[in-house]
Amino acid sequence: MPVIFFGHGNPLNAISNNRYTKGWATFGRSVPPPKAIVAISAHWYIPLTAVTSNTAPPTIHDFGGFPSELYAMQYPAPGSPELAGRLKELLPQGMASLDDGWGLDHGTWAVLCHVFPNADIPIVQLSINERQPPAFHYELGKRLKPLRQEGVLVVGSGNIVHNLTAYAWGNHRKHPYDWALRFEEQVRMRLIQGDDISLVEYQDLGDDAHLSIPTPDHYLPLLYVLGLRNEEDSVSFPVEGVDGGSVSMLAVRIG
Repeated sequence: MPVIFFGHGNPLNAISNNRYTKGWATFGRSVPPPKAIVAISAHWYIPLTAVTSNTAPPTIHDFGGFPSELYAMQYPAPGSPELAGRLKELLPQGMASLDDGWGLDHGTWAVLCHVFPNADIPIVQLSINERQPPAFHYELGKRLKPLRQEGVLVVGSGNIVHNLTAYAWGNHRKHPYDWALRFEEQVRMRLIQGDDISLVEYQDLGDDAHLSIPTPDHYLPLLYVLGLRNEEDSVSFPVEGVDGGSVSMLAVRIG
């Protein structure tokens, strides 16, 4: 299976028909139907490593101030206790705990409702441990590589540039900030070059990185995807664009 990082952006994308959602749907049609999905979402950012183990994960509406239509939306994909157990096997012994209380947050379902609209593929979410440095997340990604040969699609969901302080609320056509474009281009270049080390050590990439990643939660899912890359894998960008001036919608496909 390939590996994909989605820039998920505004939750309203779940009920929108735009160039981003069309790109997500095109990706879904371009890959063999996965046996299951492992999702690493920016919105399950907690002080431990956990794996969802429930058979029917709820659709979590983890946002406020949006239209009622969005809150009414459900994505009733099944869970997979078996896949949750497989993740525990792949991660260092005793590291991951099983969690039957979390479900699918909008970093997962607001994208996958376009990628796989039938909601019939089992999904397990892997949390992002907020206490750990970037290299930890990259190394965890490496441990997930066997899943690719097992028919499991690994999805990272966040945004390479995610600065809500600078975001132009209500003006999604605002021209992107120069620093946002420069940093996104830096990331693209280093992805193509296979320069994983500098992307893991992104805090050393200068002021543009600091403006683009004021908090790590939306960037770290990319590092899991990087860890899953094989040397011979191609890199492509099936979705592009910057929303509200400061949120990159770039998708990164590996393989």
